[in-house]
Amino acid sequence: MWERVFGTLSPGLTADDAALDRAAEALGFPLPASYRDFCRTCGVGLAGGQFRVAVPAPFEPVDLVAQAAVIAHSVGAAVRMLEDGAEPHRFDVEGGDPHVIERACFFGTGEDGSFLFWDVSGDGEYDIWLLAPDLVMIRFGGESLADLFTRATGPAVALILGAGAEPLPARFEGISEATLARTAAAAP
Repeated sequence: MWERVFGTLSPGLTADDAALDRAAEALGFPLPASYRDFCRTCGVGLAGGQFRVAVPAPFEPVDLVAQAAVIAHSVGAAVRMLEDGAEPHRFDVEGGDPHVIERACFFGTGEDGSFLFWDVSGDGEYDIWLLAPDLVMIRFGGESLADLFTRATGPAVALILGAGAEPLPARFEGISEATLARTAAAAP
């Protein structure tokens, strides 16, 4: 499936079923099938030159469980800073439920400072949303990870990234375990 989504696919460090099961247990909900397949096939890397999807991995900067917590904490702290004290911060959810952010599990970042999250209500595949870098606008990304990247590499990208956005390149550039290990070893 991912070879059809990404015309150029160079896999990175992938996750096996045991790692995916441990991540699901730690997060407290089943991981969507499209995400599990992405982790087994594509792994750690850069999708469409724009998005980094966290994958269960032994490296905190790319690990799903670690990044879900770090991003949630960071977004929460930034939102508290944006509040003026008189009224709570408001999100502008395009065509959606304004409470979707309360059901968010963050799993990816954009090179532009955006964040990808699942609305973990329901079961099976979870709708994917994008929190824009302004921490106000929330746009619908897709019904699955494959849907998100198919839409992002076509004309529907403007619905995800905003008016004027050009389709992302249909490529996945993986990051190997050796590269991740060298980066981890070089960190202070």
